[in-house]
Amino acid sequence: MSITATPVMNRKDVLPLTAGPAVRKSPRAVRKAVFPVAGLGTRFLPATKAVAKEMLPIVDKPLIQYAVEEAAAAGIEEIIFITHRSKRAIEDHLHRAVELESELASQGKHASLKMLRQLTPGGVHFSFVRQEEPRGLGHAIYCARHLVGNEPFAVLLPDDLIDGAPPVLAQMVSQYEQVQSSLIAVRQVTREQTRRYGIVDAFDADAESDTLKIRGVVEKPSPEAAPSTMAIVGRYVLSPAIFDCISNLDPGTGGEIQLTDGISRLLKMESVLAYRYQGKHYDCGSKAGFLEATIAYGLQHPEVAEEFRETLLRVGQELAQKVQYYSEPAATVTDEPVLKAAQA
Repeated sequence: MSITATPVMNRKDVLPLTAGPAVRKSPRAVRKAVFPVAGLGTRFLPATKAVAKEMLPIVDKPLIQYAVEEAAAAGIEEIIFITHRSKRAIEDHLHRAVELESELASQGKHASLKMLRQLTPGGVHFSFVRQEEPRGLGHAIYCARHLVGNEPFAVLLPDDLIDGAPPVLAQMVSQYEQVQSSLIAVRQVTREQTRRYGIVDAFDADAESDTLKIRGVVEKPSPEAAPSTMAIVGRYVLSPAIFDCISNLDPGTGGEIQLTDGISRLLKMESVLAYRYQGKHYDCGSKAGFLEATIAYGLQHPEVAEEFRETLLRVGQELAQKVQYYSEPAATVTDEPVLKAAQA
């Protein structure tokens, strides 16, 4: 398999890195994160025809912003975006909008100006690599190899929004510093849902530990073939050895280069652990999950929470009345009061 990618550097200060052993500029164990954001978001058409799916907002903040803030909270110093030519809106969002800032300043909208300037966390550098064709998550991560170098790194999928305290990636980086092994975030799903996820096969799956040693991984197995109901969620901390494991993979499920196939190879070289994170997961790659996240975050929003709660209560009461109406048994000839009321 030949994997190619076109590096596209942004206008911010990006650390100059080359392939091979990297010179550590920080004492942190995990200081780089890869964001695969090249997908076209076809499940959200027509909204994503001209707008990157990662720019769809949960209340008033796009998905990509939640991901960037989670990475920054974990101490990540460089974020490498694996992107597509149609995703320029992500880069534009993460750079200063000087004209907009000037307009807000002239109007005295200082709170909005402060919020705008805080979109890019201090001390975090960005770089962008263009994935020329959609060939799977494994391929997207391999495109970052020349910028990651020879050090452990995180992978964060913005579609997977997780409300955790501390944020999930911070939990995983802290755990990595203790175990020094690759980590994969997992959560329990129903057996019917296994066909939608990568599923791990872990030793001592019934143990109470936050970390479980992985025996194997399977990409989107059928319910009857799934080795467990522990599904992989879009948070990883990976050894740089994963790049060698991906480099000559054949296409797997869906005709794509699957990260799970690379992890299967990595398991033959070193230990990989499943991590049971603390937090609530929202699958914002699906419409139902996106709507669920909007409700949850709307109820937490300091500006709209109270009014939004009242709206939900009103809608809930209306739905309850409709359900009650349609669930009542139909009137019979003996239900004379009901029949008379209906006829009236």
